[in-house]
Amino acid sequence: MVIFGQVFWLPASVYVIDLGIGDVLTLEAPVAFLLQVNYLEMIQRTGPLQMAVLGVLVGFSIFSLTVIFAKWSAFGRASRANLRFLRVFRKASGLQAVMAASERYRRAPLVGVFDFGYEEVERQVKARGKLTNRTAIERALQLGVSEELAKLERNMQWLATTASVSPFIGLFGTVLGIIRAFLDLSQQGSTSLRTVGPGIADALIATAVGLLAAIPAAIFYNVFGHRIRELGARLEDFSLEFLNLAERSFGE
Repeated sequence: MVIFGQVFWLPASVYVIDLGIGDVLTLEAPVAFLLQVNYLEMIQRTGPLQMAVLGVLVGFSIFSLTVIFAKWSAFGRASRANLRFLRVFRKASGLQAVMAASERYRRAPLVGVFDFGYEEVERQVKARGKLTNRTAIERALQLGVSEELAKLERNMQWLATTASVSPFIGLFGTVLGIIRAFLDLSQQGSTSLRTVGPGIADALIATAVGLLAAIPAAIFYNVFGHRIRELGARLEDFSLEFLNLAERSFGE
């Protein structure tokens, strides 16, 4: 049974833990304990190496959150632009009409694929007056799909790196903190938990910060990966629709 202290009930419905009294830890006590902890003071007590580790983790966290918000916004814009462009494409009577309208939907990945395919169609039509090489058009469309997927995947590696590396960096900071706590313990000549406890608690902050950086990065890496696969499938389907419209417009 874990002994932390006695929990008192105040009129304002706030729990306070008296660490000097040895009573059984109740259900509400952990929340009260977390609210009582002075995190700023704990960070200030850390050594320079631990501060460097925390600085690295905070940098990872800020950058990964920046990537998350930027990618979320970019995927939303791309999806909306794709839907609008696709409606125009399916209503168009030919590729020339789509080309004229595509300038309004430059944010749509489908427009990038369309441009690759249209350039190849235009070369063949200018040279022979009709489509002569369907395989060349398919290759051009595939290049367009690869180009757009590369744009969508930009900075995804930072989320993967943050998700996989941050917990280990945090663990490294915790190990440094525990080593420091035991060195201080040996110098004081005391083996009580009251002596070593604060140092170990300070050391564990690095692990907590590492997990706080890694968890959102891991979640959104998987979320964005799923959306990229969905958009990739939509680009592949559009390539088939483009070939159909090209053959209707210019024949083969």
